[in-house]
Amino acid sequence: MKGVEMSAFRGMGAFRLGWLVVGAALLVGGCSSNPDRVRDPRDPLEPYNRAVHRFNSDFDKAFLQPIAKGYRVITPEPVDRGITNFFNNLADLTSAANNALQFKMSRAGSDVGRIFINSTVGVLGFVDVATNVGLPSYKEDFGQTLGYWGLESGAYFVLPLLGPSSIRDTIGLAGDIFTDPLFNIEEDKVYWGLVGLRVVDRRADLLAASQILDDAAIDPYVFLRDAYLQRRLSLVHDGNPPPVEGQEDFWDAVDFSAEGKPGKPASRSGRL
Repeated sequence: MKGVEMSAFRGMGAFRLGWLVVGAALLVGGCSSNPDRVRDPRDPLEPYNRAVHRFNSDFDKAFLQPIAKGYRVITPEPVDRGITNFFNNLADLTSAANNALQFKMSRAGSDVGRIFINSTVGVLGFVDVATNVGLPSYKEDFGQTLGYWGLESGAYFVLPLLGPSSIRDTIGLAGDIFTDPLFNIEEDKVYWGLVGLRVVDRRADLLAASQILDDAAIDPYVFLRDAYLQRRLSLVHDGNPPPVEGQEDFWDAVDFSAEGKPGKPASRSGRL
């Protein structure tokens, strides 16, 4: 393994270990503070998750939202669209690998075709030619692959800075990291520059959705949790999830793909 990759893993490992220690303390404190409260069985870590959700929300409002709004103001719409297309083209590599692991060969072939067409005719992916010629984008990830092969979602789990997840999807992040083309970039400045641009671009794409969340939800934490879990269940089952008794379908009522700009493509994974 390359030196920069080992360095990245060590840094990520220390970061996650620190947050796990903090999270464990918050969890113990939260559980002891309100022992009689009835909790959603999908969310046994709610005290920890709410604490991290608050941290993420505060961080987002203080840093990410202002940066994303500034990016939206100074970036012309065609350039903004091209940047989103570029990163979506990179994500098709991960999608192709996961469709192959799920033995969905026609979908894997579609992903490979998208990569070839968009990387050549589409000028490194800045123009989404593949969609215009009828090749759909699936955006499968390793969390979905684990779910396809029968691994249950497990507890809802909010990741520091990264946001909503589950135990299964958190495990799947390791596979997503390995298949991310940016992970193989050796120059640190280039790597972190592209990662930062991807984060800001995706956050800018979600400005309209976050406004819907703020306006519509009495408890944004519960709304986001239920929407995330239902969305991920739908993705694992390719849009045909088994019925879950007593749960409404958020996605019939709310369109979280709204970008604030007509025709702007959105990621299907629900992650930043």
